[in-house]
Amino acid sequence: MRAETRHQLKQDRFSQVTIDAAENAAHWSVEHKSKLMVAMAIILVAAVGVAGGWYYLNQQDQKASLEMSQAVRTLSTPVRPANMPAQPDEPSFASLKERATAAHGQFQAIVDKYPHTHSAGFAAYFLGTTSADMGDNVAAERELQNVISSGSNDLAALAKMALASVYRNTNRNKQAIDLYKQLAAKPASTVGKVTAQVEMAATYQADNQPLEAKRLYEQIAKENPATEAAQLASTKLQELK
Repeated sequence: MRAETRHQLKQDRFSQVTIDAAENAAHWSVEHKSKLMVAMAIILVAAVGVAGGWYYLNQQDQKASLEMSQAVRTLSTPVRPANMPAQPDEPSFASLKERATAAHGQFQAIVDKYPHTHSAGFAAYFLGTTSADMGDNVAAERELQNVISSGSNDLAALAKMALASVYRNTNRNKQAIDLYKQLAAKPASTVGKVTAQVEMAATYQADNQPLEAKRLYEQIAKENPATEAAQLASTKLQELK
């Protein structure tokens, strides 16, 4: 496996359950992180749509919603494998960073032009995740912290998961674990307790704390019998023996 591929796989630290759905929709064999962003974008825009009717009544909200859809389309545009030329009838980007840069500008425009709309909150979240994809972890941390401070509980939970990913990718596992503990203690509809626990256990494992990882995997298996989470925990426990 190429070093570049390993690096991109390392970036994929949150909401693993969305990966399979994103893989089925992808036109090319793109990296897991980019597929995850496609899935997350679709989920969030769908959430905006559910709120439609009563929320997007005024003109500003409608304009913001339209531009949000356009930005999401950019974010869900496929990334070509290395050395594959662009196809004139198939929009694509040469790299994850190139796509993130294009989408980042669109999300920033939404935040700047429509700061008090529902779409602006989601756009602010995507500013953080696209900054991380661009390799600007300082900006990603700042933007995600802003969402955590000012966003709704559900949106703040997503931002905490993304920020924990930034912390893990910059060798700050203790800070990532602290965020996972917060999410497990107060789960949201967007990030459940088990999701936070699984990521926390994986972080313990990566941080050479096998006893803590083992304890958490055992708890997951006990509290969630006959589920995919329990199966994953059992597999991880076998690895730790």
